[in-house]
Amino acid sequence: MPTPSFSRAKWSIAALFCFLGFQYGTWVSRLPALKTRLDLGAGEVGLLLMACGAGAAAAFPLVAVLMRRLGSRTLSLASALALIVVLAALSVVPNYPLALLAVCADGVAVGCLNVAMNAQGAALESSYDRTAMSQLHATFSAGLLTAALLTSGVTSLTQSVPAHFTVAGAVLLLLLVCARRGLLPDTPAPTETATTAAEGQRTRRWSLPSGLTLLMGAAMTFGTITEGAMNDWSTLYLKDTVKASSTVAPLGIAVVSATMLLARACADRWRDRWGDGPVVRAGSALAAVGLGLALLTGGVPATLLGFACVGLGAAAITPCVYVAAAERGSDALSLVAAMGTTGLLAGPALIGFVATAGGLTLGMATVVAAAFAVTLTATWIPWTIRRSPEPQVSTLPSMTDDNREGSAA
Repeated sequence: MPTPSFSRAKWSIAALFCFLGFQYGTWVSRLPALKTRLDLGAGEVGLLLMACGAGAAAAFPLVAVLMRRLGSRTLSLASALALIVVLAALSVVPNYPLALLAVCADGVAVGCLNVAMNAQGAALESSYDRTAMSQLHATFSAGLLTAALLTSGVTSLTQSVPAHFTVAGAVLLLLLVCARRGLLPDTPAPTETATTAAEGQRTRRWSLPSGLTLLMGAAMTFGTITEGAMNDWSTLYLKDTVKASSTVAPLGIAVVSATMLLARACADRWRDRWGDGPVVRAGSALAAVGLGLALLTGGVPATLLGFACVGLGAAAITPCVYVAAAERGSDALSLVAAMGTTGLLAGPALIGFVATAGGLTLGMATVVAAAFAVTLTATWIPWTIRRSPEPQVSTLPSMTDDNREGSAA
């Protein structure tokens, strides 16, 4: 299979990130309709969401095996197809147990696609010595936004979930077709073909994760706690603690989402200029200090400014950690991704427990602590040194053998 140009590969991988955001945003946006159709209570809806995250976290052993056997390209396409099937199943599930099963399967497929597409993104940066991961993660956010807009448009015409998911499935198939031909082939790098048989055997056997891998996993966990908690608690904090109006309170999520999307669109340039490590350390410190000062100051303007600091500062954490983990191999990437999912699951619950004991301000202070923890763990991670801050425009249309050898030098 011929190696695609950097531009083509980047847009194909971006289609996968957009695919995942769009698929997740589609079915989550119709939770009220599923709740009504299946006659669910609030606790049952919460368990439904938990089943998705649990499926993604529990998929780690399976993902590690599939990555070694299938490679990131094949696993990306297979898991994306599975997510389309799951979306169709969710539109017609007749009862709650089957809905739980479908959502759990969705989580497993999400876990597979998440690792595979991030492996593709890391391979893109490594193969062409160009940064792209932050922009790829920005397209995930764009997928979520597109799903919300489509839901609003479709529900204005019909309340039918099958009709909505049929339209969404067509969009997902289109994204998958766009992604398929430009994905990077799973071929060993030239330096890997010369490895000994003993080394190859060791890479095929599962082994305990190294301390460095666990450190990356910790950074990912704290990063996802910082990022995810704002979506779950920002509105309640504004309304119940800051005493913002019902109109202003939802702006917390909007501010975090908008600043994060903007930062991810620009973060690859920051990585080129200053490197992954400084960007992660400075960003996590900005999130911690900004939110901490907002909690101490109080008031709507200060709080929204603090939320903006979180969006700007946390934007590049997960993309950079994914790149660092991918350089350690597919097993390390799978474990770090699973630990990130655990952070998304455990973070909101942890804040809830702390808030119950000491108030929501103390609960939000947990996010400050998590952001500071990213700063600390990031000081011990050996980040990639960027060698080509100025992209060469002449190499965009194609990537010749001479260019690849020069990039690897």
